[in-house]
Amino acid sequence: MHIVKRDFVAIFAASVFLLAFLIFLVFYSGQEDNLQPLGYNHKIHVDNVGLECKDCHRHVEDMAAATIPTLDVCAGCHTDEPFSESPEEKKLLKYIAEGSEIPWKEIYNVPDHVYFSHRRHVIGGELECSACHGNVGGFTRPVSSEFIPVTMENCMDCHKQHQVTNDCLACHR
Repeated sequence: MHIVKRDFVAIFAASVFLLAFLIFLVFYSGQEDNLQPLGYNHKIHVDNVGLECKDCHRHVEDMAAATIPTLDVCAGCHTDEPFSESPEEKKLLKYIAEGSEIPWKEIYNVPDHVYFSHRRHVIGGELECSACHGNVGGFTRPVSSEFIPVTMENCMDCHKQHQVTNDCLACHR
């Protein structure tokens, strides 16, 4: 009887593991590829055109929010004729032709009770975008997850490292 109980526990544990693995495959596998509406390639735009973060994320130096590129930003370079055979560029040209904004998915979510200013960090703190976002200029696929998660611990660690105030009221309003 003792052997049967042990076998049951092993089968149950294996079943739970298998179920968890299947759930992971169904809900998370390939999610990175499907998160953004366009397979935007930062590397091509940096290497071939010489774009910088602020060229598309226009308000990174003068406002609290860096802003996600609008259709007008993309249409400033991309017109009726594609530069390449890329299916992603063809999707972009369709958005432009229809005049409909690209439904970019927000990746970084700062809680409502936290005040975060890109301008303050980029201009005042002289931080490079890569300090928080990684080497995005080298990415050939769209950003699909936070490079450094927006957590109180990560923010406080960075403030401590750069010898910046960790006073609650500096960020919490």
